[in-house]
Amino acid sequence: MSNTIGKNLLHQSRINSSSCIGRNSFFHPQANSLTHKLPISGDFRGTRLIVQKNLLRMGKQRAVTVSPQAVLAADPSSELTQKFKLDGNVELQVDVGPLTPGSASVVNIKVRSNSDSLFLHWGAIKSQKEKWILPDRRPVGTMVYMDNALRSPFVKSGSNAILRVEIDDPAIQALEFLVFDEAQNKWYKYNGGNFYITLPMRESRNPKFSVPEDLVQIQAYLRWERKGKQNYTPEVEKKEFEEARKELQVQLEKGASLDEIRRKITKGEIQSSVAKQPSKKSHLAEGRIQRKERDVMQLCTNFSSSPIEENIPSEPQVLSPIQHFARAKEEQIDEPVLNRKIYKLADKELLVLVTKPSGKKKIYLATDLPEPVVLHWALSKNPGEWAVPPSTVLPPDSVSLDNAAETKFVTMSLDDQPCKVRSLEITIEGEDFVGMPFVIVSGESWVKNSGSDFYAEFNTSSQEVQTKDAGDGIGTSKSLLDKIAELESEAQKSFMHRFNIAADLMEQATNGRELGLAAILVWMRFMATRQLIWNKNYNVKPREISKAQERLTDLLQSVYRSCPQYREILRMIMSTVGRGGEGDVGQRIRDEILVIQRNNDCGGMMEEWHQKLHNNTSPDDVVICQALIEYIKSDLDIGVYWKTLNENGITKERLLSYDRGIHSEPNFRRDQKDGLLHDLGNYMRTLKVRAIIQKDYYRGAYLQLVIVNSSNTIFFFRNSQVQAVHSGADLESAVANCMGYSTEGEGFMVGVKINPVSGLPSGFPELLQFVLAHIEDKNVEILLEGLLEARDELRPLLSQPNDRLKDLIFLDIALDSAVRTAIERGYEELSNASPEKTMYFISLVVENLALSVDNNEDLIYCLKGWNLAISMLKSKNDQWALFAKSVLDRTRLALASKAESYHQLLQPSAEYLGALLGVDLWAVNIFTEEITRAGSAAALSSLVNRLDPILRQTAHLGSWQVISPVEAIGYVVVVDELLSVQNKSYSKPTILVAKSVKGEEEIPDGAVAVLTPDMPDVLSHVSVRARNSKVCFATCFDTHILAEIQAKEGKLLRLKPTSADVVYSEVKEGDLGSSTNSNEVSSAPSMALVKKQFAGRYAISSEEFTSEMVGAKSRNIAHIKGRLPSWVNIPTSVALPFGVFETVLSDNANQAVAANLQILKQKLDKGDFSALGEIRNTVLELSAPPQLVKELKEKMQSSGMPWPGDEGAQRWEQAWVAIKKVWASKWNERAYFSTRKVKLDHDYLCMAVLVQEIINADYAFVIHTTNPSSGDSSEIYAEVVKGLGETLVGAYPGRALSFICKKNDLNSPQVLGYPSKPIGLFIRRSIIFRSDSNGEDLEGYAGAGLYDSVPMDEEEEVVLDYTSDALIIDGKFRNSILSDIARAGNAIEDLYGSAQDIEGVVKDGKIYVVQTRPQV
Repeated sequence: MSNTIGKNLLHQSRINSSSCIGRNSFFHPQANSLTHKLPISGDFRGTRLIVQKNLLRMGKQRAVTVSPQAVLAADPSSELTQKFKLDGNVELQVDVGPLTPGSASVVNIKVRSNSDSLFLHWGAIKSQKEKWILPDRRPVGTMVYMDNALRSPFVKSGSNAILRVEIDDPAIQALEFLVFDEAQNKWYKYNGGNFYITLPMRESRNPKFSVPEDLVQIQAYLRWERKGKQNYTPEVEKKEFEEARKELQVQLEKGASLDEIRRKITKGEIQSSVAKQPSKKSHLAEGRIQRKERDVMQLCTNFSSSPIEENIPSEPQVLSPIQHFARAKEEQIDEPVLNRKIYKLADKELLVLVTKPSGKKKIYLATDLPEPVVLHWALSKNPGEWAVPPSTVLPPDSVSLDNAAETKFVTMSLDDQPCKVRSLEITIEGEDFVGMPFVIVSGESWVKNSGSDFYAEFNTSSQEVQTKDAGDGIGTSKSLLDKIAELESEAQKSFMHRFNIAADLMEQATNGRELGLAAILVWMRFMATRQLIWNKNYNVKPREISKAQERLTDLLQSVYRSCPQYREILRMIMSTVGRGGEGDVGQRIRDEILVIQRNNDCGGMMEEWHQKLHNNTSPDDVVICQALIEYIKSDLDIGVYWKTLNENGITKERLLSYDRGIHSEPNFRRDQKDGLLHDLGNYMRTLKVRAIIQKDYYRGAYLQLVIVNSSNTIFFFRNSQVQAVHSGADLESAVANCMGYSTEGEGFMVGVKINPVSGLPSGFPELLQFVLAHIEDKNVEILLEGLLEARDELRPLLSQPNDRLKDLIFLDIALDSAVRTAIERGYEELSNASPEKTMYFISLVVENLALSVDNNEDLIYCLKGWNLAISMLKSKNDQWALFAKSVLDRTRLALASKAESYHQLLQPSAEYLGALLGVDLWAVNIFTEEITRAGSAAALSSLVNRLDPILRQTAHLGSWQVISPVEAIGYVVVVDELLSVQNKSYSKPTILVAKSVKGEEEIPDGAVAVLTPDMPDVLSHVSVRARNSKVCFATCFDTHILAEIQAKEGKLLRLKPTSADVVYSEVKEGDLGSSTNSNEVSSAPSMALVKKQFAGRYAISSEEFTSEMVGAKSRNIAHIKGRLPSWVNIPTSVALPFGVFETVLSDNANQAVAANLQILKQKLDKGDFSALGEIRNTVLELSAPPQLVKELKEKMQSSGMPWPGDEGAQRWEQAWVAIKKVWASKWNERAYFSTRKVKLDHDYLCMAVLVQEIINADYAFVIHTTNPSSGDSSEIYAEVVKGLGETLVGAYPGRALSFICKKNDLNSPQVLGYPSKPIGLFIRRSIIFRSDSNGEDLEGYAGAGLYDSVPMDEEEEVVLDYTSDALIIDGKFRNSILSDIARAGNAIEDLYGSAQDIEGVVKDGKIYVVQTRPQV
């Protein structure tokens, strides 16, 4: 090696020779000698000073700069090696690999460091240039920093961080870099300057210029495209290849660099390499994917972000004159509204309001167009036709024409409106007509509906009427939605306009967080489903649409990268908008149709279509292309051509209506058939790429041109003979885009790899080829495994920096889509499948859904649950079906929770924007439902519904769980929520079928039965209330049975429940009197409260608990203390006795509170129930008398309980607030209406407060010592939850673990059901304040649970993983704990001599009983 700078690895400043060996020189492996290095300036080159200045501002502290010392090192495997000590134990090693002719320079950089946040901040140096240049060939994850440097992440490998840099541009002579530790905000420099690597000189194979083979092949491919993709002979192929090489050599001779040539021919994208055509059958295609073992918890993504509420002004909404007219008119009329829509006419508006008086139709029209305004109209007996209106319906001064009529609008003034409005009313007798087509003449201008006729529909069978106004926008990003509505008229011009406007609004949307992004999603969805106008005959080039689309998706990509908490909604937006930047797809659409014409010698209709395509493309073109293909396949039957067009919404009139209309029919010759069929088939793929921007997910929604189902099928035509451009094609496009393969071409043009995404996992291309090879397989299990493996492999890349991130996102979206399509295709495969296979399919779909959504912890635990259930089945565990049923129930809850989250986030925006833009109400109403059904959730829901009856049969669960077995006769009434009718009184015996029952509701008066598909706990408040009130209460698991009962709404049914079934039958009116409970419908128990008095003490110990001081809850705890076996633990308790609340209220410090409370009570007595919430808030304003604080502190400390005030004044304040919340719960809605129902004097209700130390429980339980479902006193029934018991007695979804135990065999508990509750509550060591009212002492009145128990500290909600819970997976542990719970219940029953309702907890295997009361 020569001793020149060109062969040096690093320039270095001279340093003291004592600081390193050999004066910091390099080891030369060939000559085995030291080479002297020339010093360089310590200043930054190019942008380096600026970079450091900016980066110093980025950290929280001043950036740390470390200069290294060099240490001699030799690595025989590399040509040049150098090591540096950077800081302490941090070392840097730089290797330059050996060169071969024509290869790239390889620089390997290794840092020994514990940090996992190291970046290489670097650039390249060319001859005689001081500025850094940014090579196109870059390591994976490289980002461009401020347009003047590259920043590449090191890859962690054990204790080292490594990075490989390849340079293939011969003009680049050196690299410069710094190492940046982002976590520590620390820069590693060389003696205050940059590390400088001089690259070895290259030996060119060509004495003139050497062109990389990948560029030659790409250039040859582009030449082939320009020449119309002709079929070449081998001789021509070779000639074309050499011509391409010469073209590139000429450019090099003119001074262009390889980087410049690469950017030019690949249109600015990075990385091009030659690759052989992938084999049609990879080695994977013969078998199935061997999925890697992964920890599914790595899929978990949790974000704490929550939607923000905009500060919406309280001023009333400002209405336009037409909106003002519409509101006034609707207030005047009484008849039903059939149709209402306000059309935007530039800056004017047109109202169409259709009502239905008896036997008539009435049409109200109003506009603020300048006069004169004339209505040119007709009537339709069939939709769309123009028929002259009968003279009997013509308004005065109308003129009848050949097939229409004309009527003048009348000008009128509105109150408080300076603008005048032109209006018109038309009355149509009878039911003969279905609609009214019309246009408007304003002055001398014809006004149409975006180039088409207006049409007022007279019925609501297919669409509902729009709501009356937009509302107040609560729960939305109102300002952004208002801006969108303001810009919609501009957006309607073309997709280019719409996408550019959306891009302009992205900053505001991102600042609005979830609500802002929800606004963009709703707007784009309305666009995709053709609720908004796509193009107002605006002449825009497809290339311009692609550019605008790419601009928007680039911004979405940027937000996706910087705001990971919004990735789920960003995916939804991106899947609606489409990828954009399809290269030159717009130009390809025009160019390829010309090639087709030339190759097949056809003009006429094809030339007209070309002219139409030159103006703009739309989904119509997909239909036209498919119609031509079907026409050719049918042996040129022109009827097939028209049939395909018409069945997909394209008529002759529509073809003529294009800005450049299609007038001719195709008239091909038979000798053209084969060539056209081949070329049009390929052309369909090009059209599909363009059409992806218009994809729609509406299940079953027939659009004007296409429909798309929830499986993400892109264009699914109505004609069953027309092939769908399905998700497989979408996936193929996404794969090709990321992998860079083009499968078109002949010979050496096949398999040109242009612009692949760098850094894909090893083996990933083969995996994708395996998926594509199986995409249409009838047996979808192998395909699903491949799709899920691909998504798992891709997932880490979606959270890493990458300039092509959006292409990876679109690939993931396409894989997700293919999973949904495969599952729907696999339903037939599952028809007679085993439970194991069905559960396996479910696990795959759960995994797919978890990969698609954020905050997926619950889904991850569902996935673990399914895997455990499958394992239990394989190991022949007889509990597998019972456990799988609990996982199935939890999965349903997870789906419902996801649907509810979508509804809360998206539906308000859909309703608000839909009203502003005049979107059909049916589309608004089902907006969130269709969003939910568009994802994997729909397929998952279908699969669990298939499995449910199998599990119930296997586990002997039956179709019902009877909670309160009472025979009943009543009229069927169907409601959505029991909560919505709990305060209602039914005049007739009523069987309520409630879709939702949470567990804390009251049973309404007059209800004799409640049937629900929901899953309240057997020991929940509503269950206890039903049994106490002798009301039949049951859960129905069979949707078909429940649907049959719902279909009998209004009819009289008899219900005969057993312990596990409900038999129902229709009965006659005369049988009503024989009902066992029909006479009890309105009866109320005769009972009265005795008002308690203050006994002069603010706090008492458990030894002082008496019936005059505290309720039964406190007295029972005192009674059992010391009377139970020693292994049953009782928490220490004190109490604030009866009368303390009233005494505190009368304290002088609380006079204002007492006065306000008295006013609110009077308001409540008058029937204004809104006062209940106000009363509760007022109670929280009470101040604590010093004597109360003193006495409570003394009692708690003397009883051995911690005093909150010892931890500071704030802790006592927390305790005081909790006490007041218990008192205030006297006025919660459920308790108040419950006492009213049984005619108890609410003023006589007194509230003591039981104070106990909270045991941070592992499990909580409730015991009924007599089975409440069967009434069997020989067996104990109990329910157990993980964590605190509030999830058991409160309105927390899901079921607890339930079991029974015979009292004569307490060591053999029998599990009835495993838990499905997704949430557990846990708390630090704390104090709980329990309600203890005198209303809980009344015989025959279930007052327990009506009032609140409030912990001093808030509980933490934890998503539960039952697959790691010993109570579920360890049979011996489960048997021990359940047996101990049953023994404790039996001991307490023996003590009292009667059935008991007991609450307790388990901590470290020990049983604690926190309260007991007689079982009602």
